[in-house]
Amino acid sequence: MNILIIHGPNLNMLEKRDSDIYGGMSLGEINRLVEERAKDLGLQVEFFQSNYEGAIVEKIHQTLGQMYDGIVINPAAFSHYSIAIRDAIEMLDIPVIEVHLSNIYKREEFRSKSLISSVCHGQISGFGGYSYILALEAMNKLIM
Repeated sequence: MNILIIHGPNLNMLEKRDSDIYGGMSLGEINRLVEERAKDLGLQVEFFQSNYEGAIVEKIHQTLGQMYDGIVINPAAFSHYSIAIRDAIEMLDIPVIEVHLSNIYKREEFRSKSLISSVCHGQISGFGGYSYILALEAMNKLIM
Protein backbone atom coordinates (compact mmCIF):
# COMPACT_ATOMS: atom_id res chain seq x y z
CA MET A 1 0.00 0.00 0.00
CA ASN A 2 1.25 3.43 -0.97
CA ILE A 3 1.03 6.43 1.32
CA LEU A 4 1.92 9.97 0.26
CA ILE A 5 3.46 12.14 2.98
CA ILE A 6 3.08 15.86 2.26
CA HIS A 7 5.14 18.36 4.25
CA GLY A 8 4.10 22.02 4.04
CA PRO A 9 5.94 25.31 4.33
CA ASN A 10 8.99 25.82 6.52
CA LEU A 11 9.22 22.15 7.45
CA ASN A 12 12.39 21.93 5.37
CA MET A 13 13.90 24.35 7.91
CA LEU A 14 12.99 22.53 11.14
CA GLU A 15 16.54 22.55 12.46
CA LYS A 16 16.38 26.37 12.43
CA ARG A 17 13.03 26.55 14.25
CA ASP A 18 12.22 26.51 17.97
CA SER A 19 12.83 22.91 19.11
CA ASP A 20 10.55 23.44 22.14
CA ILE A 21 7.66 23.92 19.72
CA TYR A 22 8.63 21.69 16.79
CA GLY A 23 10.37 18.83 18.58
CA GLY A 24 14.00 19.22 17.61
CA MET A 25 14.06 16.74 14.69
CA SER A 26 15.07 17.68 11.16
CA LEU A 27 12.78 16.85 8.25
CA GLY A 28 15.30 14.23 7.14
CA GLU A 29 15.16 12.60 10.57
CA ILE A 30 11.37 12.60 10.49
CA ASN A 31 11.38 11.04 7.02
CA ARG A 32 13.78 8.31 8.13
CA LEU A 33 11.62 7.58 11.18
CA VAL A 34 8.53 7.35 8.95
CA GLU A 35 10.33 5.11 6.43
CA GLU A 36 11.38 2.71 9.18
CA ARG A 37 7.87 2.46 10.63
CA ALA A 38 6.32 2.15 7.17
CA LYS A 39 8.63 -0.74 6.40
CA ASP A 40 7.57 -2.46 9.65
CA LEU A 41 3.92 -1.99 8.64
CA GLY A 42 4.49 -3.18 5.06
CA LEU A 43 3.70 0.25 3.59
CA GLN A 44 5.44 2.20 0.86
CA VAL A 45 5.84 5.93 1.48
CA GLU A 46 6.61 8.80 -0.85
CA PHE A 47 7.61 12.21 0.49
CA PHE A 48 6.79 15.63 -0.94
CA GLN A 49 7.65 19.00 0.60
CA SER A 50 6.84 22.46 -0.68
CA ASN A 51 6.71 25.98 0.64
CA TYR A 52 4.18 26.84 -2.08
CA GLU A 53 0.45 26.39 -1.70
CA GLY A 54 -0.10 25.79 -5.42
CA ALA A 55 2.53 23.05 -5.56
CA ILE A 56 0.80 21.24 -2.69
CA VAL A 57 -2.58 21.57 -4.41
CA GLU A 58 -1.09 20.20 -7.64
CA LYS A 59 0.47 17.25 -5.81
CA ILE A 60 -2.90 16.44 -4.23
CA HIS A 61 -4.53 16.67 -7.69
CA GLN A 62 -1.92 14.24 -9.05
CA THR A 63 -3.07 11.58 -6.59
CA LEU A 64 -6.46 11.38 -8.32
CA GLY A 65 -6.52 8.13 -10.23
CA GLN A 66 -3.03 7.14 -9.13
CA MET A 67 -2.03 4.26 -6.92
CA TYR A 68 -2.13 5.98 -3.54
CA ASP A 69 -4.05 4.42 -0.68
CA GLY A 70 -3.86 7.43 1.63
CA ILE A 71 -2.23 10.77 2.40
CA VAL A 72 -0.65 12.06 5.59
CA ILE A 73 -0.37 15.84 5.32
CA ASN A 74 1.24 18.45 7.50
CA PRO A 75 -0.06 21.60 5.83
CA ALA A 76 1.74 23.66 8.49
CA ALA A 77 0.59 27.30 8.37
CA PHE A 78 -1.61 26.55 5.35
CA SER A 79 -3.93 24.68 7.75
CA HIS A 80 -5.19 27.95 9.07
CA TYR A 81 -6.13 29.71 5.84
CA SER A 82 -5.80 27.54 2.72
CA ILE A 83 -9.20 26.95 1.25
CA ALA A 84 -7.43 25.73 -1.91
CA ILE A 85 -5.72 22.84 -0.09
CA ARG A 86 -8.97 22.07 1.75
CA ASP A 87 -10.90 21.92 -1.53
CA ALA A 88 -8.25 19.70 -3.14
CA ILE A 89 -8.44 17.24 -0.23
CA GLU A 90 -12.24 17.26 -0.35
CA MET A 91 -12.12 15.83 -3.91
CA LEU A 92 -10.23 12.72 -2.85
CA ASP A 93 -11.71 9.29 -2.27
CA ILE A 94 -8.79 8.07 -0.15
CA PRO A 95 -8.24 8.73 3.56
CA VAL A 96 -6.28 11.83 4.55
CA ILE A 97 -4.86 12.45 8.01
CA GLU A 98 -3.74 15.93 9.07
CA VAL A 99 -0.58 16.11 11.17
CA HIS A 100 1.08 18.87 13.17
CA LEU A 101 4.32 18.69 15.13
CA SER A 102 3.07 21.12 17.77
CA ASN A 103 -0.24 21.15 19.58
CA ILE A 104 -1.96 23.86 17.55
CA TYR A 105 -4.61 24.27 20.27
CA LYS A 106 -2.03 25.37 22.84
CA ARG A 107 -0.50 28.07 20.65
CA GLU A 108 -1.64 31.44 19.33
CA GLU A 109 -5.39 31.72 18.79
CA PHE A 110 -5.02 32.01 15.00
CA ARG A 111 -3.34 28.58 14.94
CA SER A 112 -6.20 26.83 16.74
CA LYS A 113 -8.47 26.81 13.68
CA SER A 114 -7.78 24.33 10.90
CA LEU A 115 -9.65 24.68 7.63
CA ILE A 116 -8.25 21.31 6.60
CA SER A 117 -9.49 19.12 9.46
CA SER A 118 -13.13 19.01 8.35
CA VAL A 119 -12.19 17.15 5.15
CA CYS A 120 -9.70 14.78 6.79
CA HIS A 121 -10.38 11.47 8.52
CA GLY A 122 -8.56 12.74 11.56
CA GLN A 123 -5.92 15.04 12.98
CA ILE A 124 -2.88 14.27 15.12
CA SER A 125 -0.92 17.08 16.73
CA GLY A 126 1.50 17.80 19.50
CA PHE A 127 3.85 14.80 19.38
CA GLY A 128 6.69 16.28 17.35
CA GLY A 129 7.99 13.92 14.67
CA TYR A 130 6.07 11.07 16.29
CA SER A 131 2.83 12.70 15.13
CA TYR A 132 3.70 11.25 11.71
CA ILE A 133 4.21 7.78 13.19
CA LEU A 134 0.83 7.91 14.93
CA ALA A 135 -0.75 9.06 11.65
CA LEU A 136 0.95 6.25 9.73
CA GLU A 137 -0.33 3.66 12.21
CA ALA A 138 -3.85 5.15 12.03
CA MET A 139 -3.66 5.15 8.22
CA ASN A 140 -2.64 1.51 8.25
CA LYS A 141 -5.77 0.70 10.27
CA LEU A 142 -7.98 2.78 7.95
CA ILE A 143 -6.83 1.07 4.78
CA MET A 144 -6.69 -2.50 6.08
